[in-house]
Amino acid sequence: MFEEGWSCPGPAQQLQAVESTIHNAKRTLIQDHMEHCIGEGVDHGGANAKQTLSEFKTLSNYL
Repeated sequence: MFEEGWSCPGPAQQLQAVESTIHNAKRTLIQDHMEHCIGEGVDHGGANAKQTLSEFKTLSNYL
């Protein structure tokens, strides 16, 4: 980037944009997982409450 004449803030701005995109994608993926896997498991009796709570706690660490 520097070789191409970018200003000093340019690379930092690009890294911030990439980081923000990854963060948003991760949040969407985890929320989708919570909704489909955990939510449907509870609705259909596929998972007990203790297991579901454990999975939720684990996933919430990644938000």
